[in-house]
Amino acid sequence: MRIGVPLNALRAFEAAARHGSVKAAAEELGVTPSAVSHQLRVLEEALGVDLLRRSGAGLEATAAGRALAPDLTAGFGRIAAGIARLTEARTAGPLRLSMLPTFAVHWLSPRLSTYPFETAGSALLISATQEAVDLAAGDADVAIRHGGGQGDQQWPGLEAELLFAETVTLLAAPGFGAGADLRAAVAGANLFLSQHRRADFDAWNESLPGGPLRPAAVTTVDSAGLGLRAAIDGAGVTLAGMEIAAADIAAGRLAALFPHRLDTGGAYWLVCPPGLARDRRVRRLRAWLAAQVGR
Repeated sequence: MRIGVPLNALRAFEAAARHGSVKAAAEELGVTPSAVSHQLRVLEEALGVDLLRRSGAGLEATAAGRALAPDLTAGFGRIAAGIARLTEARTAGPLRLSMLPTFAVHWLSPRLSTYPFETAGSALLISATQEAVDLAAGDADVAIRHGGGQGDQQWPGLEAELLFAETVTLLAAPGFGAGADLRAAVAGANLFLSQHRRADFDAWNESLPGGPLRPAAVTTVDSAGLGLRAAIDGAGVTLAGMEIAAADIAAGRLAALFPHRLDTGGAYWLVCPPGLARDRRVRRLRAWLAAQVGR
């Protein structure tokens, strides 16, 4: 819907008519009295009528002003109420946290027992998805994302805080190749490789001391999480981040086959809109994550 006159001019008139004062309107709007007076002139010229006149030390609405003011007050009131409802929903409800499924299953879930859910205002709504949800549009409040370099450059308009950098290596279930040469065992194994890890595996393999490995088969999967699950189930080997697999290794579900690790330049980041960075729920989550990664 096209209004046809500047919105700021309507706001200035509504506040001035309600207060009967340019000065009081300026204080409410956070501008100077001269700015309010300018907007009033702009509006009166655009509409071709006088809306306010001097009355003693204050202002009095004309007939045209009295006809217009109630609709503006009601309209701006509805706008304020809508914003308040949205703000309350984003700040009072569960913190909506989005992340990759691999991170959710292999890193977050094993640590959730230490999260302070019993503290008021600590409720979480966790969403695991391969898609980078639009935080600016309110599809989630915060997200944990995988990327490299500077977080604020990768996700413009969002605040990004580094959680941990990533190093990758070859993993399998404990006992893989028991009693046999590991290289020979890998040569007869199926490598479950995320479609996003092809370049990482090539770099890791080419830099492996003793020369590269040649797995018997390579099965491409859509996520590192599926590769980890296949390795845990004894179906073969996979290349994944040691940091993501740390809980599975500690629990005896996975083991690193070689001491060789590769720094991929990738990392995991906590990202959120600047307006939510100081929300107490986000600060609590940030403090808990920092404790989990040893900072």
